[in-house]
Amino acid sequence: MNIAQYLDSTYLKTPSQTGISDIETLKKVKDLAQEAIDYQLYAVMIRPDYVSEVKKYIDEQNSDVLVGTVIGFHEGTYSVREKLAEAIQVIEDGADELDFVINYSEYLKGNLEYVREEFLTCTQVCIENHKVAKWIIEIAALTDQQIADLTKHISNWAEENFSENDLSKIFIKSSTGFYETRDGKPNGATFEGIKIMIDNAGKLSVKAAGGVRTPEDAEKMVNLGVKRIGTSSALALLKNESSSEAY
Repeated sequence: MNIAQYLDSTYLKTPSQTGISDIETLKKVKDLAQEAIDYQLYAVMIRPDYVSEVKKYIDEQNSDVLVGTVIGFHEGTYSVREKLAEAIQVIEDGADELDFVINYSEYLKGNLEYVREEFLTCTQVCIENHKVAKWIIEIAALTDQQIADLTKHISNWAEENFSENDLSKIFIKSSTGFYETRDGKPNGATFEGIKIMIDNAGKLSVKAAGGVRTPEDAEKMVNLGVKRIGTSSALALLKNESSSEAY
């Protein structure tokens, strides 16, 4: 199996989280981009601040590697206006794919109309600009029933409001990798959680993010039906190695 075609090589730590400078972080994300180019990965997934520089770098290498970034990261509690402004900026900066953290806090409060509005508003701007929108539902914060329910709502909203062709540009994604869990519970993709998402995603694709640390796990995810895998261990997976990375 050619795992490379499924991989979004990911680096989402901020300088303050790692204790390194902005310049050093930029070098890290450019190195990530070069690895993606060298190994023909599908995309790199980075913070919004670095989209412009990395897009320019990849274009200079005449590569097809896509640039993805995160919106409303990582809590998802940004307002619709804030998420929309962030999305418009990264689109201007050259991002190809936008991974939004859905406001799962509002979902858990039962405020479905709010969640629906942000999904439709932000997805629309992506579709209008020929970009891919992925919606992170943070499965570690949800019960199995809630994973199924939220996935189904997103699927229904998409199918009711966007064309068949547009649906191919909308994904549902499992995790940010930054959610703090208790009692050793995984904070990323699990086989059980991904299976629930796939069973309820309708015509939308699913991205597994976080916790895919071995080639066997990656292949199993693909066999379950995921179309993309977000990982900070892309190179290890391609070299048939296991990783201890958290994401």
